[in-house]
Amino acid sequence: MRELVIATANKGKVKEFEEILGSHDIKILTLLDFPEIGEIEETGKTFKENAALKATTVAKILNKTVLADDSGLVVDALDGAPGVYSARYAGEAHNDAKNNEKLLNELKNVKPGDRTARFHCTLAISTPAGEVDYYEGECPGEIALELSGANGFGYDPLFYLPDFGVTMANLTPDQKNSISHRGNAIKELGKNIEKVLEKIY
Repeated sequence: MRELVIATANKGKVKEFEEILGSHDIKILTLLDFPEIGEIEETGKTFKENAALKATTVAKILNKTVLADDSGLVVDALDGAPGVYSARYAGEAHNDAKNNEKLLNELKNVKPGDRTARFHCTLAISTPAGEVDYYEGECPGEIALELSGANGFGYDPLFYLPDFGVTMANLTPDQKNSISHRGNAIKELGKNIEKVLEKIY
């Protein structure tokens, strides 16, 4: 059976990938299967650079084809911030409360019509030789004036979706996956599944 390594320890992300790839006789492995690798430092300036960095580094170490993603929030009024620094926007990695607090503070003088934003995701698939393909997805929305909803994580309680009339944190997991940036990137990967399969062995 062919094996594909997902360069993440996030079980939720892995489940999303399995839904696309599971019917293609592929064994999915994650960084949880290779604890000796540890965390890959994200030193890139773009989502594409970070995704490629993670994918190529792990592919070289394991001599296997690796899929990695990098994603974040892009706010127009903040010239694209927090961008690649989304997880550590307030200085401490993955502190959702502090990140959301800083975002609200940065936008306190920005009126509702000017609070447009989007979630972005870039997937990178690398062979051990360093050949990389990319698949991208986005989800447009706005930054709400206050937190709302208990589902999701990160900036979901502030990410307002006009078509739904609620923030992303108010959606069910199935609703979120159907429109999310990662879900859309995975759909692009799925459209090119034959090309993806050629890289897995």
